[in-house]
Amino acid sequence: MTQSSLTAVRSDIGTPDAELVGRATGLIPLIREYAAQGSEARRVAPEVVKALGEAGLFHLLVPTRLGGSGATMRTTVDAVAEVARGDGSTGWITALTSSANGFTATFSEAAQQDMFGSNPKATSCGIFSPGKAEPVEGGYRISGRWPYASGSFAADWATVGIALEDGEVALALIPGEAFSIEPTWFVTGMRGSGSDTIVVEDHFVPKHRIQRFQEMAEGRYLTPYKDEHMASIGFTSVASAILVAPQVGMVRHALEITREKLPAKPVAYTSFSQARQSATHHLAVAKAATNLHMAEMLLDRICLDIDQAAAEARRMDLENRARIRNDTGVVAELCTQAIDLLMSANGSGSFAEANVLSRIWRDSSIAARHAYVSTDIGREAYGRVLLGNEETTTVL
Repeated sequence: MTQSSLTAVRSDIGTPDAELVGRATGLIPLIREYAAQGSEARRVAPEVVKALGEAGLFHLLVPTRLGGSGATMRTTVDAVAEVARGDGSTGWITALTSSANGFTATFSEAAQQDMFGSNPKATSCGIFSPGKAEPVEGGYRISGRWPYASGSFAADWATVGIALEDGEVALALIPGEAFSIEPTWFVTGMRGSGSDTIVVEDHFVPKHRIQRFQEMAEGRYLTPYKDEHMASIGFTSVASAILVAPQVGMVRHALEITREKLPAKPVAYTSFSQARQSATHHLAVAKAATNLHMAEMLLDRICLDIDQAAAEARRMDLENRARIRNDTGVVAELCTQAIDLLMSANGSGSFAEANVLSRIWRDSSIAARHAYVSTDIGREAYGRVLLGNEETTTVL
């Protein structure tokens, strides 16, 4: 295909699908209604999970032939950010589930049919750190524990990392009956994400449900449907970019609360009867809003680069993958700084457990420390490539 014909196929590159994003926006009241309950229960409320599924928000990246939306990265990120504007944990499981489902659609056709053939609404969680695998005839026997399985409580399948006999890492697709969930996610933030530990005991994975990670990182997938949007998107670029979408949504929520509550609030131990009179508060809120705008623009650029490469069936080179990894860390940094500014502007009461701002702050703090987002690791990887040291790194 020529670039012009591909552009005709995906005329929505750079423009989010308003209808799909609107579905997420429409769920915000419901998401906020159950947010505290989900945090207390350590998993997003069933009512919210059901609504997200019915709205198709777990299947944004799944191709239409399998019952999904076949959405662009820009649309997916915008929809996830809106969900997170309702609640951080809910946005987090939407991000992780939508990306895991999208990548399942890049496995072999047989694996795709195993998951989606009889249930187009099937969902997957993903944990990519490698566990042990024993090669046997026709596949592998795997056993082990995979922590941080966000959204596993609502997953029908899982993709787990395994170490192959040649030292390579691969992802193995396993059904829900192959794993149990061990409660291990007892943390201060992102409580509702249910990021517990998946436990597998002696499960056979056929070869057609195995896909090598390095091939995925470079956009060389097993799916025979090479003209689909997900068929050439680099794994690590999507995996990192999708994780900062909830951060953007949480800043939007924190700024929304601040603009509603802060203006009329007295400034303690000053002559200001209202914060709207205080230059200190003007500067803090303006800086936070500016951080948000910069984060949004940078994330839009990331999505545009990913979507254009996918539309052209072009594998992104190492330097651009490194830049995207760096830039996603910068988005996370901008967002956490913005929330910190807003917390200080709103005062010590914003840290009360009952205050929604407190939950946003805790959720953002945890999310910003995910290994695929960590700012300095991204900077190191990008700087390494810029200075000509193109050794393979796990983050790329």
